[in-house]
Amino acid sequence: MGWVMTGDIAEYDATAGFFLRSRPVENTVLITVAESLRARGLTAYGDAPAVMGFFLSTGCVAGAFVHTPPFPLLLSAMPAQAVTELAKTLAAERRRLAGVTGRHQLAEIFAERWRAETGSGCTIWERRRLYRLEEVRVPDTPGRARLAEPADRDLLLDWYHDAEREIRKRPGDHAAAVDDRIAYGGLTLWERDGTPVALAGQTRMVAGMARIAPVYTPPEHRRHGYGAAATAAVGRAVVEAGAEEVVVFADLANPGINAIHRRIGFQPLDDYLVISFGGRRA
Repeated sequence: MGWVMTGDIAEYDATAGFFLRSRPVENTVLITVAESLRARGLTAYGDAPAVMGFFLSTGCVAGAFVHTPPFPLLLSAMPAQAVTELAKTLAAERRRLAGVTGRHQLAEIFAERWRAETGSGCTIWERRRLYRLEEVRVPDTPGRARLAEPADRDLLLDWYHDAEREIRKRPGDHAAAVDDRIAYGGLTLWERDGTPVALAGQTRMVAGMARIAPVYTPPEHRRHGYGAAATAAVGRAVVEAGAEEVVVFADLANPGINAIHRRIGFQPLDDYLVISFGGRRA
């Protein structure tokens, strides 16, 4: 009973995989991150290896997490008691966390307990809304979609760098991630007159579900609908490839992006929080 920690992706999948895949939409981030760890190794997201865990209740898995430093802890759907116990367990192990990401209420519960256990300050970094694709509506936007190729690598690295700099102000090294995406057809470019003007990516399909991410349009090409067209094109492509569920997140601080998702066929499902930890309470 309680939390079991592991650094073995095979053990994690064997024990928690069915639980996560039984609810692939609400656990979209965990199962796609776990799939990347399986494909690229435990250091796929940083120098420190990922740590995973699952919560056992009456012999059954009732919750799970993945932590890929330096990124926030990822929470699955789980009982509130499991969230509280996880915060206490990780604090007792003196694990360093940059933050937590999860459904709104669960993220708040974890952050409150983490603050109580460690004295760490907590700040809401982003409020996200999860959308599910109901019916693809590709906008009438000039241009065409095409899969990114190895020849696009330098452009993609520049765009990844620029996109993260806008969000985090501290771009990282995305070479391995871009190479992986190109290899499995996970990046799509929208071209206008032969020039790439926007990008939309997709995760590997897991349990019949794929998530669209990242989506990026360089500043000089914005307000022409290219990002929406790329997103819709990826949504249509993954449905044609057999996906039963296609989802995407949007920052609630950006009403324009949320409106675009609705316009091209996505419907809102649930809200998530990204909470940052830092400093110590006075």
